[in-house]
Amino acid sequence: MSNSNAKGDRRERELVNALDEAGFAVMRAPASGSATERELPDALAGDGEQFYAIEAKSSAGPPIYLDGEEIEALLYFAQNFGAKPRVAVRFDQEEWYFFHPGDLHVTDGGNYRVKKETALAEGTDFAEFAGVSERRTLSQAARQESRAAEGLAENAAGRAESHDDRGDDGPSQSTLDVLAAFERGDLSLEEAAAMVD
Repeated sequence: MSNSNAKGDRRERELVNALDEAGFAVMRAPASGSATERELPDALAGDGEQFYAIEAKSSAGPPIYLDGEEIEALLYFAQNFGAKPRVAVRFDQEEWYFFHPGDLHVTDGGNYRVKKETALAEGTDFAEFAGVSERRTLSQAARQESRAAEGLAENAAGRAESHDDRGDDGPSQSTLDVLAAFERGDLSLEEAAAMVD
């Protein structure tokens, strides 16, 4: 067995063990395709709700290429088995990232490619795949921060209206100072909310 095949087998076992530790029922396909004339996925995994047929690839240097026939076989198997097809990729010094085959770049020759930077930016990381956490992009975090800031401002405005109903002159100077500090970026949303409450 060549060194790269041994490393690939080691990485597949690593993925299967990690999925098992995350609570999936998982099995590695025997010799990844030698059991039948049709290519089999490298692993099958399920958690009682979701079932996956997984083709696993690893590389010391990006990018990772997958043969078009491998992807066709994965899609065929997944559809007939009732599983969701996923391609798991791992670059050295990184964790596993998961993609639906339809989200991969197709080369002019009909093969598939995953660059390291694509995996890191767009792939589903292991924790999210296993349901342990939810990955957020920077733009998603910014939108959430913006919505929270709007809520803070509405809360302060609502307090100002209740002060007006009581004959007060609006929000206190300290509340206005906190809002101004938040808008300048001097305070985080959590710090501002704690100071206003």
